[in-house]
Amino acid sequence: MTDVESFIRNLISQAIRSTAEDEGLAVPDGMEVIIERPRRENQGDYATNVAMLLSRHWGMKPRDVAAKIVSHIDKGDYVDKVEIAGPGFINFFLSDAWMANLIKEILRKGNDYGKADVGKGKKAQVEFVSANPTGPLHIGHGRGAVVGDVTASVLSFAGWYVEREYYINDAGLQMKMLGRSVQSRYFEILGRSEEAPFPEDGYKGDYIYEIAQEIIDREGDKFLHVPLDESLGYFKDFAVKVILDGIKQDLEDFRVRFDVWFSEKSLYERGLIEEMVNFLKERGLAYEKDGAIWYRSTQFGDEKDRVLIRSTGEPTYFASDVAYHKDKFDRGFDLVIDVWGADHHGYVPRMKAAVQALGKSPDALQILLIQFVSLIKDGKMVPMSTRSGQFVTLREIMDEVGVDAMRYFFLMRKCDSHLDFDIDLAKSASTDNPVYYVQYASARIHSIFKEAASRGIDMADPEKVDFSVLVTEEEKALVKCLARFPEEILKAANELAPHIIVYYVYDLAKAFHSFYNAHRVLGEERPLTDARLLLVRAVQIVLLNVLQLLKINAPEAM
Repeated sequence: MTDVESFIRNLISQAIRSTAEDEGLAVPDGMEVIIERPRRENQGDYATNVAMLLSRHWGMKPRDVAAKIVSHIDKGDYVDKVEIAGPGFINFFLSDAWMANLIKEILRKGNDYGKADVGKGKKAQVEFVSANPTGPLHIGHGRGAVVGDVTASVLSFAGWYVEREYYINDAGLQMKMLGRSVQSRYFEILGRSEEAPFPEDGYKGDYIYEIAQEIIDREGDKFLHVPLDESLGYFKDFAVKVILDGIKQDLEDFRVRFDVWFSEKSLYERGLIEEMVNFLKERGLAYEKDGAIWYRSTQFGDEKDRVLIRSTGEPTYFASDVAYHKDKFDRGFDLVIDVWGADHHGYVPRMKAAVQALGKSPDALQILLIQFVSLIKDGKMVPMSTRSGQFVTLREIMDEVGVDAMRYFFLMRKCDSHLDFDIDLAKSASTDNPVYYVQYASARIHSIFKEAASRGIDMADPEKVDFSVLVTEEEKALVKCLARFPEEILKAANELAPHIIVYYVYDLAKAFHSFYNAHRVLGEERPLTDARLLLVRAVQIVLLNVLQLLKINAPEAM
């Protein structure tokens, strides 16, 4: 009974089969029963247009098909009535017994309410953030961090075994450029800038000076007397460690933890790139030409074949990515999810083709693209430029608006949609602020139970409470909203769309506030107080379940 949609869908499917058997008709192969929530209250709680879909297959008028299907529906205890409307819609109205059963189910399951088994224990890996350790995290990384983190949480809640992974780009030209940038600032601070000119494409920003100063504090001026090429490795390794430590601390404070930190260097140290190239060669998917090794990507729809190993013997970035993804599948993951910046959208088909070349379904790799975040303060756009090194860091916004607001706001839009982050709204203690509005529901619920305890009112046994006294529009709307939670979890997991959970928790808070503003919980006749207290407790359970998935606090007072 947890998944109401599945319950209604099964009733319809059984009725269709019975109708077909009685009438000597066939049910079309692959026919899907689609149900939806009507927009108007008088149209029921759920509706289906299946009669209209079947009418042309069965050669009957849609309303006649609907009538035959309805005659075979076994309403049981949880459906109050079934009606035919319009050209042949079938509308379902849920019963008071269903409401009572749902509340008791939530109270019984507690933290497990809403959990699903769609994953069936299969292994999923979510790789996200994976920012190059060349500078601190900015707000764009923060959005990707929350999307990846909550996607992983939702999948786990839906029955997948999930691992979170961060891919450290600690090899290649970018690392050398970082080392040269810090090395140059080191010489500059010590008054010898002409001996180590700042590279044209070097990393700017105050943090490079800070790292250089830290080296001076530790090592003094000893590197002034060492050839630049000999000391470069030290500057590079030191800078990567400092920056990566900062990234790890920022993510920890942002409530994002990884199971695996995967080093790009390990691909080379373990021979995984060579292993991948040999794998493709054995399958006729890699060949040598002009001293380089090429991947036959045109065989999988790409516009041209791609270089894996340059004529110099150096692997391309693409080769590293293919080897890395081969390693992911070799580790036994059934589903691999990468969270990338939207500027990588053109790379998606190439990587999916590579996965296919590795012998996996392209659907085994799913890419979530994170669109740009704009900061708004005092009604104006905050200028940001990573090229000049003057960008807004994740830490700055975290310190200013708090983790709860940031995590919520980053999920308020679908991840591939542009997001305007209003700093003033995120900081405001008003119901216009959506995260405040949601957390205010938690505080109100806590105040109800605190007041009940002060009056000596204990929670009644759900099996002995008459829930049929919950008859108002606000009470019914609240119960129906609670019933949606398992459906929203399934949808968010299947679509890899964590924003769905944020939409839902706002709807739940709205339904609760409407109920709270319209009705008293305490001070009524005891049967009604008992029923409403248990309803509020059910709301608290679901609210906590959602906020735990989002890793957002549920305050007791505000």
